[in-house]
Amino acid sequence: MKLTRFDLVALTALAMLALPAQAGDAIKGKEKSAMCAACHGADGNSASPDFPKLAGQHEDYIVRALTDYKAGKRKNPIMMGMAAPLTKEDVADVAAYFSAQKGLNIAKR
Repeated sequence: MKLTRFDLVALTALAMLALPAQAGDAIKGKEKSAMCAACHGADGNSASPDFPKLAGQHEDYIVRALTDYKAGKRKNPIMMGMAAPLTKEDVADVAAYFSAQKGLNIAKR
């Protein structure tokens, strides 16, 4: 079977869609997460039951939550304001940092 130029372009596009999102940098995320510490704790282990523990949470979950707050899909005025200035890189870095911390007993995939 001979592939046409269109077939090659379509296959390349599909392959690119299948690639996972670039993982964040946990070291940068530690620096960027300073604003989160007041509520969620410096390492994501909140001392207050009013604020979720982020330490050990799945990285993709944190990315989704922050992205949804930023887009207004999740409604919390404080978190919407905190997420608003974050870039995609910031979100990925913060998620990488918190997911690498000891906290929640969630099995890593």
